[in-house]
Amino acid sequence: MSDVTIYHNPACGTSRNTLALLRDRGVEPTVVEYLKVGWSRAQLEQLLARLGVPARDILRVRGTAAVDLGLTDPAAPQARLIAAMIADPVLVERPIVVTPKGAALCRPAERVLSLL
Repeated sequence: MSDVTIYHNPACGTSRNTLALLRDRGVEPTVVEYLKVGWSRAQLEQLLARLGVPARDILRVRGTAAVDLGLTDPAAPQARLIAAMIADPVLVERPIVVTPKGAALCRPAERVLSLL
């Protein structure tokens, strides 16, 4: 399976474990260190569509400014969440894996196995 992408943060244990699970199964994914390269609006919107979830479902709260920015408010609109994620990529939870079978936020890491 060569069409696998992991949106990865090497400082995150779950992200490292997910990458290791992929490699243990003979999959060498495209690794996107999204904290370095950032997100475009189109990229995030396509990823959310593939995941089938709203931006709120991939919002990282722990260790971020999400609360201070008002992003955890249930009334915060999708466009505002996406704009914040573009401005500060750490606001996106990780790791997200995309394969021909689908896409998922792989927390816990073993969730990636359902995509293989």
